[in-house]
Amino acid sequence: MNAAVINIEEHFERVRPRLFAFARLQLEDEALAEDKVQDTLLAAYESIERFNGQSKFETWLFAILKNKLIDEIRRRTREFTTDFDADQVAEIDEMFDERSHWVSGQQPQKWVQPESSYLHEQFWQVFDVCVFHLPKGTARVFTMRELLGIDTEEVCDSLGLSQQNVWTMLHRARLKIRGCLERGWYGREEIEL
Repeated sequence: MNAAVINIEEHFERVRPRLFAFARLQLEDEALAEDKVQDTLLAAYESIERFNGQSKFETWLFAILKNKLIDEIRRRTREFTTDFDADQVAEIDEMFDERSHWVSGQQPQKWVQPESSYLHEQFWQVFDVCVFHLPKGTARVFTMRELLGIDTEEVCDSLGLSQQNVWTMLHRARLKIRGCLERGWYGREEIEL
């Protein structure tokens, strides 16, 4: 085996757990998630010459997986509709008083340099943890809409939800992720951006 092949395989093995976690969240089926990750890695291996280095290798792999997941979600939507139990995030209600104003101490913190944070590798590790700690249904809606780029109407159709329910879940997910990032990323003084 030449060094380039070994290096690619090392990259695959390093990112594989994150690819699998992301696919499992969307598909709710470990075997199918593993199949999609395997399909992603095979497609990347077969088309490695098209990777031009304009993005990080991991970003390229996630883009391939994203397309495979969107195809699978669309295929499943055509075949059947799933029952979906919308998660309610009780902690959100505790952030506001009876007049819908922020409770003292619950206001979001001002973020320092959020535009440059996405460039920092550790930011994405914290972001992943934040997303995976959302309630399952909320995380699924958030990743379909915000990370996979599926439009709201298609998310609604795929999950059997109303648009109002999807927008409520997205709002709650954003608040939870923001709070998580404030504690796990923006609240950390030692991070140099």
